[in-house]
Amino acid sequence: MTTQDPKSNRASGSDTEAATAERRGRRLSLSCRLFFFGEDDFEGEATILDLSTGGCQATSLTELQIGTTLRLSLFLQDQQWPVRIDGAMVRWVHGTSFGLEFTEIRSAQRERIRAVIMKAKL
Repeated sequence: MTTQDPKSNRASGSDTEAATAERRGRRLSLSCRLFFFGEDDFEGEATILDLSTGGCQATSLTELQIGTTLRLSLFLQDQQWPVRIDGAMVRWVHGTSFGLEFTEIRSAQRERIRAVIMKAKL
């Protein structure tokens, strides 16, 4: 249960810190290729900087806008075929770097990402 600070509508600092630590703990720093595809033949290539089962951070020379929905192909190390993400939303952009949230991903594809992360953390 989330505790509330009586002076605000936000969760207490310890809850926020726990959520942030959990998110960071599941991320893997790496460098691999990412192809993205949007509407009206919009497409581009990027390099993934870090990866989790819920999203990734990447960098690209192609300009992206916050809120853009994309389809992705991730070319992860030791994987014969790319991981396909049916839907990803651009959540933030800073210069050439951007963050993607995986909004539509099949469970088999999520498990492939999880396996790569777990193997790297061993």
